[in-house]
Amino acid sequence: MSITAFNRDKLKKILYNRIIKVYEDRVINKKDIYRNTLDPFSAVLDAKLLNKNIENWIDDVEIPRQDQKSLQNFIGNMHQEVLGTVAGWEDLKTGGVVDLKNDSKKLIAEIKNKHNTTKGNHKKEIYDDLESLLKTSFRNYTGYYVEILPENGKIYNKEFTPPDNVTKKRRASNKDIRIIDGKSFYALVTGKDDALEQFYNEFPILIDEILQENFGNYSATDSGNMRVKLFKKIFT
Repeated sequence: MSITAFNRDKLKKILYNRIIKVYEDRVINKKDIYRNTLDPFSAVLDAKLLNKNIENWIDDVEIPRQDQKSLQNFIGNMHQEVLGTVAGWEDLKTGGVVDLKNDSKKLIAEIKNKHNTTKGNHKKEIYDDLESLLKTSFRNYTGYYVEILPENGKIYNKEFTPPDNVTKKRRASNKDIRIIDGKSFYALVTGKDDALEQFYNEFPILIDEILQENFGNYSATDSGNMRVKLFKKIFT
């Protein structure tokens, strides 16, 4: 499958330094597992439950857990940057109220990697931020709350009406404040229905290219058939 939804050179450029950094952190540099205050009580309990001594628990459980957390942080920012390479779209960087905008199409978007990244009672804050922006800086725009990984592979592009745990009511329905899954949003941004799959298929190739160009001992590994199965399982 050729990659037509994106400029491949732009993709490689935004991924380049980030891929190098996560490789160095994951493979080369020795991890300080105490940096984020390891909970010794949790360590003892989990080691007992898994019938492991603490040393083995650190190697088999805690280090992979911390590595996975770092990778998830990388992935969360990556989608914002990838979509920001598309003509007409601007990545507003971290720290802004929203992540992406397209002035010609009058769209803004806040992106989260997974449907449960933001707790339910905090989603109302995203709604309120979008509503405020649509009344001030982005009048006559449509605001999207994007969940790249939807729950149970669902496809949706609908009005966003999150619950308020204080008032016990949902935010008011507004056709210009919407929630959308990642596959649908990639299609909306690029105009290609299979844009997310295109990027997913090119992603391991770009990773190999970048690491082979920078680390002589890196050897590419075939992701196997499970890579395709994973995508189809999540994005049905």
